[in-house]
Amino acid sequence: MLVCLSEVMNRRDETVRMDVGTEFSALWKNGVKYPVQKKTPVRLTLNSPSPKRVLIEAEAECILSAPCDRCLKEVELPFEIRYRQEIDFAKPEGERTKDLEEMSCISGYDLDVDRLVMEELLVAFPAKVLCREDCKGICSVCGANRNEGACRCECTAHDPGERLDPRMAVIRDIFNNFNESSS
Repeated sequence: MLVCLSEVMNRRDETVRMDVGTEFSALWKNGVKYPVQKKTPVRLTLNSPSPKRVLIEAEAECILSAPCDRCLKEVELPFEIRYRQEIDFAKPEGERTKDLEEMSCISGYDLDVDRLVMEELLVAFPAKVLCREDCKGICSVCGANRNEGACRCECTAHDPGERLDPRMAVIRDIFNNFNESSS
């Protein structure tokens, strides 16, 4: 949804508050779709402290669904969005763009609320999504979730779930023979 900021500049020293609904249903990041499970309307507080300046404050909450990076179990990711930015429209648009990192959510005198929320979600998105800190992931051989128990495939590595490269079998045999002779 677009919010016209020029109307706010005409109401100097008057605070405008509004709840704005967003239209997006998923966040796309690196070609992966993260569906929105729940979201609140964006609570906007707009003020023009001086001519051609607008102070934008936005708050919202959103819950996305994402697969765990280790076991692929669906995880709920809660986000609290807190945004605050003052924009000086007296500056030429080129200078404003340099000053503002989030300028892509503002075009002319219009604030794109959906774009603002999406950008804030992208910035806050975790580098690694885990269902829990000690997630064991899935077996690389049979694909079983190792959090639910040991898999029944024939793994040849020391750690069940890790498959030893067959080219390393000779080294494993040497290591095993060394351990037997030193005992």
